[in-house]
Amino acid sequence: MSRPTRGRPRAFDRDRAILDAARLFWRRGYSGTSTRDLTAALGLSTSSLYAAFGSKAGLFEEAVRTYAERYREIYRQAVAEQELRTVIEQLLIHSVAEFTRPSDVHPGCLLSSAAMTDSTSTLDTSAHYAELHGWNERALLTRIERAVQDGELVTGTDPVALTGLVQSVVHGLSVRANLGTAREDLLATAHLVHELICRQLTSPTP
Repeated sequence: MSRPTRGRPRAFDRDRAILDAARLFWRRGYSGTSTRDLTAALGLSTSSLYAAFGSKAGLFEEAVRTYAERYREIYRQAVAEQELRTVIEQLLIHSVAEFTRPSDVHPGCLLSSAAMTDSTSTLDTSAHYAELHGWNERALLTRIERAVQDGELVTGTDPVALTGLVQSVVHGLSVRANLGTAREDLLATAHLVHELICRQLTSPTP
């Protein structure tokens, strides 16, 4: 009589493991997520989890940095555009796309998660997000100041106020997305704001 064969263990997918862990951390916070919860969700043994990420804290840090840094990349790519109208358009549209990504590839908004009020001994989540927000705002402000100097914006435009407006819209879109607003509605808002800002540009909108 032949012996039953054991099934192959599930191949380790680091990206999927980070996504699954992020979902738990976002929902329960760092302290509320046990190592047992993580191993069950990721399909890993405790020893495998530690071998891959060093510790629960190491996995938490990687999850925060992986998904928070996506927002920095949106700004980095947008401010590199040649025309300010394209900068603003890409920033708003790509932000909406990020906020409304399918749940099977995205853990949700970090800003509204339990992880923002909980932290490890190695990573202050709120401080990390504040640093990220500050970097994004400075990058946009620098690009708008350059647009003023280059004559792209009408005389008297306040770069700080315009940056604040764009940032307020981005954060508002994030909140609305988290409340379940449809992507189409968020895009409609983004396009309207882009149209209004373009009126501050000296060259006519095509």
